Amino acid sequence: MNNLDTTRIAATGMLIILSLIILFHLLVMVGIIPYDMVWGGRLKNSAQMLSFEAISILLNLIMLAVVGIKAGVFKVNIHRTIIQVALWAMFGLFLLNTLGNLLSQNELEKLIFTPLTLLLAVFSLRLALSKEPKVSY
Repeated sequence: MNNLDTTRIAATGMLIILSLIILFHLLVMVGIIPYDMVWGGRLKNSAQMLSFEAISILLNLIMLAVVGIKAGVFKVNIHRTIIQVALWAMFGLFLLNTLGNLLSQNELEKLIFTPLTLLLAVFSLRLALSKEPKVSY
């Protein structure tokens, strides 16, 4: 498997996972999924949940856009350095999130989201290390 293949896998995987995470947070916001499953089980009320979930959705949309630009899905003229810095920031954020998930008070969050955020960290690292300005499909 060559570098372009692993870069494509990372980009595709991130686009799918980030889209599903946004859907998950929307389901939390509308009450289909209980909010004690997110944020380490530390949210105290629905007003706090709405604030945190709105921020989460916004950040995930930004990350989805960054990966979409890197993958060539979104045809936006942004300097390559900005995308690379964002991918490195995402790598760091997902690593920290993995540690946070390990410390979660909610066992289901720990079980599901720890490996998921670790996978996102690995995918972000792969895209950040990629020399290609855009991944072509």
